[in-house]
Amino acid sequence: MCIIIHLIRGDGSIPFQKKNSAKFTGDVRDPDCVRNAVKDTDIIFHLAALIAIPYSYYAPSSYVDTNIKGTLNILQAAKDFTCKKILVTSTSEVYGTAIYTPINEKHPRQGQSPYSASKIGADFIAESFFRSFNLPVTIVRPFNTYGPRQSARAVIPTIITQLLSGEKEIRLGSLHPQRDLLFVKDTVSGFMEIAKCDRLIGEEVNIATNETISVEKLALKIISIINPDATIVCDEQRIRPEKSEVDLLQGDNSKIKSFTGWKPAWVLDKGLKETIDWFKNPENLKRYKPEIYNL
Repeated sequence: MCIIIHLIRGDGSIPFQKKNSAKFTGDVRDPDCVRNAVKDTDIIFHLAALIAIPYSYYAPSSYVDTNIKGTLNILQAAKDFTCKKILVTSTSEVYGTAIYTPINEKHPRQGQSPYSASKIGADFIAESFFRSFNLPVTIVRPFNTYGPRQSARAVIPTIITQLLSGEKEIRLGSLHPQRDLLFVKDTVSGFMEIAKCDRLIGEEVNIATNETISVEKLALKIISIINPDATIVCDEQRIRPEKSEVDLLQGDNSKIKSFTGWKPAWVLDKGLKETIDWFKNPENLKRYKPEIYNL
């Protein structure tokens, strides 16, 4: 039996979904709730996290509670109930600005935001349970996932929703950072291949495309598809503190390729088309408030 644990609200509430069972809502910060979810499961996909980097500047303690302590709760329950495999979701943000590229799993960790620091802490807690208790943990590290349904806190939905709402000036923060953009279906297939590979127990594994694009070039690409007359303007409130901005992320995917044969199936243009088409549905677009900058 498999369990998927993921976050749906910023307060730590999560739906736990087991195979062949209904969802039930709990809180990853509550060890008793987590134990009830983990009992009688074989595989855990741990996706619960607070992920908004700007909000982590304002509420760092909530990131420690959810991302570090929440992970600890899951690991402890998994150990007590002898789960067969636990996939802990990390993030490319733990690497900080690339010291070298492409970034492999041996790259130093750099806590350039409270968010990334909390994820570094969660990764090391997970590693410690593997080393101390032989818990079958794998740390999965997707790079910048995008696709339909993504929160407007991410750059691609931010651009698309402003354009589809008729905005002629697209408000963005820093334009120079470069990101390795991974379509959500490739992220999912990467997780599934890693889950099937016992040789990756105790390992850290990137899911990445090994390609990059700057925020500016990305924005211009989306603008050319939706409304070529739109322009980009700088919104100061969206700019990270200078030492906190991650300038370059380019992931090395050779490890996942060598262990599982996985490779990305979605080029950027194809992934953007599917994402834009989803947002073009009025029922989907109305869920977003592009005029508001959400931390």
